[in-house]
Amino acid sequence: MLIDLNNIEKVKEIDSQKAIETTENYDSQFQEGLKLGQSIEIEELPDRIDNIILLGTGGGSAITGGLLQSYLFDELPVPLYINQGYNIPAWVDENTLVLVVSHSGNTEEIVNSFKQAEQRGACIFILTSGGILGEKAREQGIPHLIVPRDIGHPRRDLGYIFIPLLALLNKLGLIEDKTGEVLDLIELFGELKNRYRLKTPLEKNPAKQLAVDLDNYIPLIYGSLDYYDVVAWRWKNQFGENGKKLAFYNVIPNLHHDEAVGWEMEKEVLERFYLVVLRDSELDLDNIKKRKDVTVEILRERIGKVIEVYAEGHTRLARMFSLIYLGDFVTIYHAIARGIDPTPVNIIDYFKKKMME
Repeated sequence: MLIDLNNIEKVKEIDSQKAIETTENYDSQFQEGLKLGQSIEIEELPDRIDNIILLGTGGGSAITGGLLQSYLFDELPVPLYINQGYNIPAWVDENTLVLVVSHSGNTEEIVNSFKQAEQRGACIFILTSGGILGEKAREQGIPHLIVPRDIGHPRRDLGYIFIPLLALLNKLGLIEDKTGEVLDLIELFGELKNRYRLKTPLEKNPAKQLAVDLDNYIPLIYGSLDYYDVVAWRWKNQFGENGKKLAFYNVIPNLHHDEAVGWEMEKEVLERFYLVVLRDSELDLDNIKKRKDVTVEILRERIGKVIEVYAEGHTRLARMFSLIYLGDFVTIYHAIARGIDPTPVNIIDYFKKKMME
């Protein structure tokens, strides 16, 4: 039996590290992230930046790289590549801007790839809350930003990671100042949290409703190019870390050239999936809108359930994060409704322990 999400005391009891409260306070966090970004000082600008590589893993760092790619798709004048492994590509050199992003400062893949970037003489900037990377940044005088550690779960710290990196790219002369759009996003967070917050009852709370409706289904998230591919990836990741449930995602139009054939699989299996389609009435191109319409039309007759969720806000940044915000609440509530604390990542901790043996 599912937990009653209107039982505030019970929900708080399960939510041991205040995941809901942290998410409700994204407006304050992003405001602080804006101040952190404004505090970055670049003493010496690089002569030339040919490309950017972000070294980062997981739901905070790697996702930030993807969001920068999508949000700045038609503005960033150089390629941005996300590197999640132990090694860096051959093309990294002294004209590469390397964004080293590890919230803990100890992520082994990132520490290893950072050392390689150092050896190549790349232009390095470190964003971390401390750890090995924080120590190296201070000792070696590497440009860096130390951000709050919070509860040590970077998937809930996008305001401390994404927003300062936007400011950095602006200070390097690569993009325009985004302060206005960030302030607009912060205002939107303030509005949306009244809709999704714990005190808002399920009957009036779309995030709680979807979280409950997903029970016993496997989430399948469909985003789209150019701006909602990484947002869909974020939803998938959040179902894993917050919701403690496997989920899958893909991107329109790409999926119509391969995955769509899988829609013909056995009906009893396909009925286990719950499709969430991320939509934007303003940013989606007309042919993307039609592809989503046709996708929903076909799958309503085949898949378990289908829901379409729409972006909100006045700017591209706000519209992208409006769907991220909804997904964050949905995945947290989905765990709690099943009696599961959304914060601990026991299997990841166990995996790290096994790796150290």
